[in-house]
Amino acid sequence: MVGSRIDEEKEVNKVQYRIAKRAVKKAVAVAKNNAYEMLHHRLDPKEGEKEVFKLARVRDRLARDLSSVRCMLRC
Repeated sequence: MVGSRIDEEKEVNKVQYRIAKRAVKKAVAVAKNNAYEMLHHRLDPKEGEKEVFKLARVRDRLARDLSSVRCMLRC
């Protein structure tokens, strides 16, 4: 798209890009839906309770901002 010099060629490339972009968006949506379905099936039974707590711990750890924590040490 960047290398094309002719206006008609640019338009054709833009249309192809939009079509490809839509196809990729649909593929990503399908993959996300499949991943969430698998996650829900894993968490559904009684044994899935441990998985819920594991996910909660991971989310909590990721939410902590360790770069803003300051420690003062006395020597």
